[in-house]
Amino acid sequence: MQSLRWIWGYIKKFQARYFMGLLLVLVVSSLNMLNPYFAGKIVDRVIYGHNEDLLWPLLGAMVGVTFCKAAIRYGYQLMFESVSQSVIFKIREQLYNRLQRLDFSFYDKTKTGDIMARMTGDIEAVRHFTAWSIYIIFENITTLLFAIGFMFYIHVPLALTLLTVTPIIGLFAYRLSYDVKPTFSAIREQFSKLNSVVQENISGNRVVKAFAKEDYEIEKFSVENTAFKEKNLESAKVWEKYLPILDSLAGLLTVLMIFAGGIMVIRSSLTIGELVMFNSLIWALNNPMRMAGWLINDVQRFIASAEKIEDLMNTEPQIVNPANSKKINTSLGVVEFNHVSFGYGEEQVLTDISFKAMPGQTVALIGPTGAGKSTVINLLCRFYDTDRGEVLVGEHNVKDWNIRELRENMAMVMQDIFLFSDTIEGNIAYGVPDASFESVQTAAKMAEAHEFITRLPDGYDTIIGERGVGLSGGQKQRIALARALLKDPAILILDDTTSSVDMETELRIQKTLKTFNQGKTCFIIAHRISSVKEADLILVMENGRIIERGKHTELLMKKGYYYNVYKNQYGNFDGMHREEEVIVNGTQQI
Repeated sequence: MQSLRWIWGYIKKFQARYFMGLLLVLVVSSLNMLNPYFAGKIVDRVIYGHNEDLLWPLLGAMVGVTFCKAAIRYGYQLMFESVSQSVIFKIREQLYNRLQRLDFSFYDKTKTGDIMARMTGDIEAVRHFTAWSIYIIFENITTLLFAIGFMFYIHVPLALTLLTVTPIIGLFAYRLSYDVKPTFSAIREQFSKLNSVVQENISGNRVVKAFAKEDYEIEKFSVENTAFKEKNLESAKVWEKYLPILDSLAGLLTVLMIFAGGIMVIRSSLTIGELVMFNSLIWALNNPMRMAGWLINDVQRFIASAEKIEDLMNTEPQIVNPANSKKINTSLGVVEFNHVSFGYGEEQVLTDISFKAMPGQTVALIGPTGAGKSTVINLLCRFYDTDRGEVLVGEHNVKDWNIRELRENMAMVMQDIFLFSDTIEGNIAYGVPDASFESVQTAAKMAEAHEFITRLPDGYDTIIGERGVGLSGGQKQRIALARALLKDPAILILDDTTSSVDMETELRIQKTLKTFNQGKTCFIIAHRISSVKEADLILVMENGRIIERGKHTELLMKKGYYYNVYKNQYGNFDGMHREEEVIVNGTQQI
């Protein structure tokens, strides 16, 4: 019932059309009784009563009723389909809006295949139920009730005889409904897993081919595909158990009607015409009973899909705006971490992180993979909330900011570069859709991307493939950097942004950023010393803690982690500047 109440919340906005459609279904159900009645009258009044004058009027009435039913049926089918499309449009829109609101923690634990299954297969199951199943159920029920009433009007004893079978059919239909529901839930879950395997394989097809793992992926898909087949077969076994019984009981009605009706005709308690009416109406009892299994199938499929959609609809983001969020007019560039600790579930990632950055400063984070560098940035952007401590932006806790306002004043080039299947201009202007072409070009030049863009066949109008397929890693990084620079943010975050570009290009980008970052706060995450050496503050992280902090020369003097990384990257002291060599040898005071 919960699923029915949920879908009614959408249908009721179009209830006038929907109830008009149901009214027309009721009209057709009543008209279904006329042709059997006319057929019986033709037998009794025309054939046996020899009243030939009634033949053509009765035949004309039957033809008229047939065409009338067809026209009305066409009309209400259009109504139901129209309402269903409007309902699904709204559900799909709300689902997509909900997905935009959900935060990183949701996507961390939810597979893309499961989300796609809800947006496609589950929505289609709801549409099918709204457009077809509801009115078919109503049509079968009303036709059955009209037929029973008409049968009692014609001949009560024969009607009672036929109805002895219906409670048995109802019992088996109920058992089918009870047994088949779990199988549909299992099918739905396995379909989600199958979707996930396909999605991952398509997204990672280059890795698959690079490692020649096609056979492995085929086998992995085969396992999930086999499981999906088995789940469907389990559902089919339930049908195999009940459908033959339902079908046989429905067919038994015809045998029972001919046997009992024949005896009554022989005893003259029933006319041939009335038996013909019963025979013509037997489908009105048979058909709903035969359809019961299929309709139960549709209802259970709808319930399984509706529960999944409703579950996603009711999922709330963990990162929400404060109840009294307001515009904060302070210096955005002031960033402070005050004894911050954070973990993903049971895994502790950051422990007691404290530092402060002022406008115009560049803060660099360096350390081994998994040290927690990107997590620091995620907390700054409030993709997650701290477990302990506080993150301040503009001297206010990020939890007091309106999330959209906070992030609109930041620009981030993420480690995992994502480019949309759009033109290069469209990708660069993603954060500022109304940006002029000249400003897009300027941003591309600052990111050292303009030159290679102009060499492409269509320049800035070149449409790049999904996730930037067709571009090198360095080219994608420079386009992503241009996208961030065009936004002209108060806080610029560069997460391993130049790792795929050559040293010469990186040097030119750094010179450009020095000018661009004046008055802005810049955070750089990198593994190259060359990317961080000019920073005002370098934070060296390991195991979620800051183990060293200071400027480049200060960290060299400590001869710790930073010093060892420097030696490894520059080949001991062969690549050092003279000033740095003096510093590390301890003969110059800083």
